[in-house]
Amino acid sequence: MDTRADPATLDIWTDVAGERIGTSATVVTGVRTVAAVVLAGLAAHQESLELLVACLVVYWVGDSLDGYVARLRGCETRIGASLDILSDRFCAAAFYIGLMWLEPGYAPAILIYLAEFMVVDCFLSLAFLAWPIRSPNYFFAIDRQLWLWNWSKPGKAVNSSLFAVLLLVTGWVAVGVVIATALLVLKVVSLVRLSQIGLPVPARPEPVGRAG
Repeated sequence: MDTRADPATLDIWTDVAGERIGTSATVVTGVRTVAAVVLAGLAAHQESLELLVACLVVYWVGDSLDGYVARLRGCETRIGASLDILSDRFCAAAFYIGLMWLEPGYAPAILIYLAEFMVVDCFLSLAFLAWPIRSPNYFFAIDRQLWLWNWSKPGKAVNSSLFAVLLLVTGWVAVGVVIATALLVLKVVSLVRLSQIGLPVPARPEPVGRAG
C-alpha cells in the first residue's frame, strides 16, 4: 500500500499563504523540462535514438525528483503541481513526436496515447484544483478509486511507463495500439466517474460597490 494514502498522517490540504511559483521544486521542474525538450530536439535533428532515450530518462527522473524535493523541503503547492502536470505533457509530446520522426510506423499507437495523455488525462489531473488539496497525489481524500486508477504509484507507472517501454523495447505497434486504447478507455471511465462526483463550483463573488 502506498503510505501516502493515509490522510491522517499527511498535511494534504492546501495552504493559501504558502502558494508561490518560485520554489526549489518548480526550479527542478523547469530545469528537467528544458533539458528533456532540448534532448528531444537534438535527437530529431541528429536522428539519434540514444538521445531520445536520454530525453525520456531525464523526463522520468526529473518528474520523480521535483515531487521528492517538494515533499522534502515542504514546498508542495498547487501552483507547482499544476506546472508539473503541464510540463509532463510538454516533455511527453517532445519525446513522442521525436519518436514518430524516427519511426513513422509508430504513429497510430503514439497518436492514440497522446490523445489520452495530453487531453483526457490532463483534464483529470488538473481537476484536483476544484478541491483544496495540494496535488492529485492526494486525490484519495476525494475519491479513492479514481486515485488508485490514476495517481497511485502503480497507476502512474502504467500510464507513463508501460507504453513507452513497450514501443522502445519491442516495436510492436499493434500491441502499442491496444495498450494506448486501453489507457484511453480507463481515462474516459475515470472522467465519467469524476462527472458523477461533480466538480465543486466556487461561490460567485459579491459585486464590488460603485465608488461614490
